[in-house]
Amino acid sequence: MKRNYSVSCSVLALAMLGSHTAAAQEAPAGFLYGIGVGVNQEIYRGYSNRTIPLPILGYRGEKLSVYGPFVSYQLAELGNFSVSAKLAPRFDGFDSSDSAVFTGMAKRKDSLDGGIAVQLRQQDWLLEADTVFDLLGNANGQESTLAVSYSYRFNAVVVEPKFAVSYANSDLVDYYYGVRENEATTGRSAYSADGAWNYTAGLAVSTPLLFGGMTRLGIEHKWYGSSISDSPLTDRDTGLSAFISWSRFF
Repeated sequence: MKRNYSVSCSVLALAMLGSHTAAAQEAPAGFLYGIGVGVNQEIYRGYSNRTIPLPILGYRGEKLSVYGPFVSYQLAELGNFSVSAKLAPRFDGFDSSDSAVFTGMAKRKDSLDGGIAVQLRQQDWLLEADTVFDLLGNANGQESTLAVSYSYRFNAVVVEPKFAVSYANSDLVDYYYGVRENEATTGRSAYSADGAWNYTAGLAVSTPLLFGGMTRLGIEHKWYGSSISDSPLTDRDTGLSAFISWSRFF
């Protein structure tokens, strides 16, 4: 069940990143450590939910931020507007042995995405947009995301509702959710996937009050586009993920 573990890694790394982004003006620079737990609901057939504990290591500087395998570097800043380069792993691969639905299929590899992200802060609002590309050429895909969030501050507690819309192009979707002609069986028809619009709504809560570090917990609900949910490899069109993380600077 490799992919369940990998997606949970992704959720937790982003959870930790969010906890220090939300408090960017207050957070010190330096190395940090911590632990997190993530739960992800899969949409591939034959997968169940998985709960995974993970260690957290990272660094936050004036321009460079490293949170596990997630890296960003600020290229420019003008008032409340900033532009950054980013690297992020894509944990969407699978092996034929991961589930019966993949039997006889070629391996779909995890990959590394790189691209540009922009942020616009206006008081408690944050507007983010990014476009990333498959740097390893496994899917040769591209994904663009637009997200808006708002921070409600109640003394030392921050509550952040967030909504995001993303578009994954046909190369990316077809690589991970398509079925090639030579992979088709009587129970798994050939399938060529188009690009997909996906939507995410989430709520996160963070506070520095517990154990001298930053604690963050939250939940996200994702709606997948029809070209993903219509794939013979999937049996759902929505999925839930939840996380809790704690991190502290050295």
